[in-house]
Amino acid sequence: MKALILAAGYGTRLYPLTQSMSKALLDVNGRPIVEYILDKIYDISEIEEIYIVSNEKFYKKFKQWNENYKPQIPITLINNGTTDDSNKLGAIRDIKFVIESKEISDDLLIVAGDNLFDFELESFSDFFKEKNSFCIGLFKISDLSLVHKYSNVKLDEGKRIVDFVEKPSKALSDLVAICLYLFPKGRGLNLIADYLRQKNNPDAPGYFFQWLVKKEKVYGYEFGGKWLDIGDIDSYNKAKKEFHS
Repeated sequence: MKALILAAGYGTRLYPLTQSMSKALLDVNGRPIVEYILDKIYDISEIEEIYIVSNEKFYKKFKQWNENYKPQIPITLINNGTTDDSNKLGAIRDIKFVIESKEISDDLLIVAGDNLFDFELESFSDFFKEKNSFCIGLFKISDLSLVHKYSNVKLDEGKRIVDFVEKPSKALSDLVAICLYLFPKGRGLNLIADYLRQKNNPDAPGYFFQWLVKKEKVYGYEFGGKWLDIGDIDSYNKAKKEFHS
């Protein structure tokens, strides 16, 4: 199994903090966000290599960070070649770019570089092995008025996702999708290519999974604990209050 951290966005909603620094490298109580994520990836014993995809603007920052970081698993930094928000690839094209350029043929864990969470991932990996298909991390939110900000899902009794809507106007359930995915080996790349050939949204991964659940068995695994999607100043300030190394 391989792991991929998506960190090629430009974080425009966090300006001025992200005008010269990737979101994934922002400091949270003495450590960059990416290191919190890596600590959780290390929980999965099957992972042999970790890829971090960045862009031309922040690639040197990642290289500087990596020179002083001692990983438990080999890390490969990847520059997708984009320079600003106007020419970004988008998360789905970034996933395709990494799978193709690194010729990945293993199961693949994908995590957003702006996710902070305190739960373990080993049980998610076990769930994936049991289901032997695409799996998505889910989180229960208490305020249903907020579902319009997220990907909202509905599960059947076997934890298969039977409905998935990106930023719905009306709640399907109290479960939202985290940008935390497991792709089974071999199948992900062809499906991503099909999705992109149909001129679908290349950015928010939720749109890909909204499309995918109609074609493949996709399962949802509910996590407990704390989770934050750091998309703006308020969520970043909350992260500094709630997460400590």
